Amino acid sequence: MKVKIAAGSLLLAVALIALPGSTWAAQPAGHVSGEYIESRTADVFTGPCFANSEVNLTGQEAVLAWHIEKGTWGDVSLDGLSVAAVVRASATLGDPFSDPLPAKAVLIVDQPANPAQRAALVSFAQSQTGKLLSNVVAIEALPIRFAVDGSRHGYASLEVGDVARITTRAITDSDELCHNEDIYYEPLASHLNHAVPAVATRASYSGNHLGSTWNESNRRSAFVGTFAL
Repeated sequence: MKVKIAAGSLLLAVALIALPGSTWAAQPAGHVSGEYIESRTADVFTGPCFANSEVNLTGQEAVLAWHIEKGTWGDVSLDGLSVAAVVRASATLGDPFSDPLPAKAVLIVDQPANPAQRAALVSFAQSQTGKLLSNVVAIEALPIRFAVDGSRHGYASLEVGDVARITTRAITDSDELCHNEDIYYEPLASHLNHAVPAVATRASYSGNHLGSTWNESNRRSAFVGTFAL
């Protein structure tokens, strides 16, 4: 894993050097549970006509985030911490007829986490996404705000410093333009025990590590869910 450590992340760099990937692989992963949010630059809830018009033209980018309500990973407590990933792939993510790899990823760990927790958050995120996050070009430590409105289905928000944001709302009948919409692309993370598609009222990334930024609104491109493993 080739990693560029962003400015202000010296403690994280020390932790990652001290705890190589083989160390984490040799340890029991642990038990964690919490909430998940994702947005893509293509509709995930759509019909084939819309999906076919976007494939290999959009959908190469995504923001994923996990908020760990309770649990440990590699014997490190992660209670109340979050981790986010921003991805730019080589093809539309989720398309069964093309390989999105290689992909570039930026990992962002919760600023309050200590060095051991930051390394554990990186390990956890990579374990949930197969090879999607194997090529990490930068790791940053930023404040992450993750909120789910338990009283309203599909409403959630994510703020990752000043570089990434997602706000969602529930999909309604008026969002079904062709009336044959379904979940066309599955979520990018594994071990989700519940995930629903949602409208991303805003989805943006303004960082400088991927050679691409985006700012979209009112796209059926999000998932809100929970995980437990």
